[in-house]
Amino acid sequence: MQTNVDLTNCDREEIHIPGLIQPHGLLFVLKESDFTILQVSKNSFDLIGIHPEELLSKQLQKLIDAEQIYAIEQCLSNDFESVNALKISFKNQNNTLLFDGIIHNYKNNIILELLPVTSQNSQDFFSFYQLVKNPIQKIQDTLTLQELCQVLAKQVRKITGFDRVMIYRFDAEGAGKVIAEDKLNDLASYLSLHYPASDIPKQAKQLYIFNWLRLIPDVNYQPVELIPTHSPINNEPIDLSYSVLRSVSPIHIEYLQNMGVSASMSISLIKNKKLWGLIACHHNTPKYVPYYIRTVCEFLGHVMSLDIGTKEENEDLDYKLQLKTIQSKLVEAISQTTNLGHTLIEQKNELLELASAQGVAVCLNQELLLFGKTPKEADIQDLIGWLTANIKSDNVFSTDSLAKLYPASENFQNVAGGMLALAIAKTQKHWILWFRPEVIETVKWGGNPNKPVEVDENGSLHLSPRKSFEMWQETVRFKSLPWRQCEIDGALELKSAIVGMVLKKADELAKINIELERRNSELDAFAYIASHDLKEPLRGIHNYSTFLIEDYADSLNEDGIAKLQTLVRLTQRMENLINSLLHFSRLGRVELVMRGTNLHELVESVIEVLKIGLKETNNVDIHICQRLPDIKCDRIQISEVFTNLISNAIKYNDKANKLVEIGFLEQQEATNQSTITFYVRDNGIGIREKHLDNIFRIFKRLHAASQYGGGTGAGLTIAKKIVERHGGKIWVESTYGEGSTFYFTLPS
Repeated sequence: MQTNVDLTNCDREEIHIPGLIQPHGLLFVLKESDFTILQVSKNSFDLIGIHPEELLSKQLQKLIDAEQIYAIEQCLSNDFESVNALKISFKNQNNTLLFDGIIHNYKNNIILELLPVTSQNSQDFFSFYQLVKNPIQKIQDTLTLQELCQVLAKQVRKITGFDRVMIYRFDAEGAGKVIAEDKLNDLASYLSLHYPASDIPKQAKQLYIFNWLRLIPDVNYQPVELIPTHSPINNEPIDLSYSVLRSVSPIHIEYLQNMGVSASMSISLIKNKKLWGLIACHHNTPKYVPYYIRTVCEFLGHVMSLDIGTKEENEDLDYKLQLKTIQSKLVEAISQTTNLGHTLIEQKNELLELASAQGVAVCLNQELLLFGKTPKEADIQDLIGWLTANIKSDNVFSTDSLAKLYPASENFQNVAGGMLALAIAKTQKHWILWFRPEVIETVKWGGNPNKPVEVDENGSLHLSPRKSFEMWQETVRFKSLPWRQCEIDGALELKSAIVGMVLKKADELAKINIELERRNSELDAFAYIASHDLKEPLRGIHNYSTFLIEDYADSLNEDGIAKLQTLVRLTQRMENLINSLLHFSRLGRVELVMRGTNLHELVESVIEVLKIGLKETNNVDIHICQRLPDIKCDRIQISEVFTNLISNAIKYNDKANKLVEIGFLEQQEATNQSTITFYVRDNGIGIREKHLDNIFRIFKRLHAASQYGGGTGAGLTIAKKIVERHGGKIWVESTYGEGSTFYFTLPS
């Protein structure tokens, strides 16, 4: 635990504002407007024979000629990367001192760094071309990333003369591995050794992106202070992020000393604006590399950085083409299906091969499909819950060490050491999870990767670099083979296909719904018009049948009169059916009048009206179990729902003592907190299970018209439509011969 705290402290070290430089060059901080010297390094007398106190507040024009001042101005007005370094000369008594001048403007501070020229030979474009021509040709001839790295290590060592040059690659967690090396024969090899992420703190990696090259000619150098230490403009330390002379962290110096290195140089390798790796150069004795040679090495670093992506794409090309074929087959199958789950079952082998996984779990619509070697269903449900709550990525999440993030997975490492998770719809918990088993491996480290923690004289903890770099082996558990980018890309393509299928189905359903809405509207209109227009001729038939009975009863025999009476009864029943149809069709055409309603008073009123129509009330007990809540509804229509349900409970009851209970489910009993579930329960004749799905169909009767007081069979259909128009649903639970309970929901 202490180590983690100290690593964080190490990451917070402000290495970009040390207030110190390395002694092999001279640094000026200049005022932007007139090149007045605001700060200067303390070693000015050693390099140009002038004490720093004499230089402060002096304009640079007093030290160098107008032609050089003009060159500096031009450099600052253009892209300085394309014109550095400038040739700067100082006249000191009878000598002319030559320097490579490196200048940049950062945070309104002009920083001029002077590096002594060690060779009098003129260096021009053609010399530069000759130095880079052969390495570039060899780089272009390489086919693989490994070959590229090995060639570059050899060429950089040939150009610079360092004892050892390594290509050092970072993994996703920031740890590094030596993947190529060129060295003196008598040096121990570092090839394939791993180095922990803590060896290079986060802020140091950020500076490697700002500055592509960093040289330390002598690790035993004595840092040189700036005079004054803080800027006279804002009284803050100067930011040396882009400085080539910036002093190095004491921890890094100690680290190099412990390695037995006397000089080092590093060149950044950057892919997609992220630090991919380093070209690390080490020497056993102090070594100064001229700026000109450094520029060549930095250029080679840029060339390799451009080629990294291409070489990585070409690695295992056959495997990537195989994945593309599988991906295309899956996408095609999904794009043509109407049942995603069924298609994934049919394509389970391709689904596994898409990510080179040994197990896959598909969670769709609360349905869990498992293929291959996977954790148990309960473990996967818990895992999906954790993913939904903790993973912020909207598309895909991958890890080759699931236990590190989700400790509960240690119980099923044999099938899920690593996981690739594809979120289809996080809110609905629609996921596809691929699993790889744990692979136990031995990792070779360049020394013990655990940084030691020391206690200083004040009792504070701080980090100390490793003192031993002998190979140190570690057995690594709870990790799977890493997920490759092409496998992750394949999963994302799969999601696109699934989303495309869902959108296609949604579009088709939308069109169907529009058509259904149009047809329902037409049907409602037809039912309304038809039922309204049928009433007039039906009334005529009824009236004329009645007239015949009244006026010609003496002329007709008993059989004729009976037939006319039957005709009258049929017209009455027909009128009742038409009235029910007319009422049903009108429900879809009349707007709801939603308002706050005292539901308890409403139901009491319904019961009072129903009791008036009962011949006998002594054997009927209608009971409201608890006070009903106030809701917002159409008072008239909800009154009709309760009227239908309560009257049915009384009508379809053959018991001597009829019981009707009205109430609602408490919130802890209900599954949906945004609705209230009401019920009407009776002890009547009940409904056979085979009829439960039919009772809400219009004019569907389960008994003869003459039984249980008659009726049209439209009451429950009307109740269902009213409830659904309020955004609820209605259903029934019944035991034949014992009674029924009708439930319906309304918004709370």
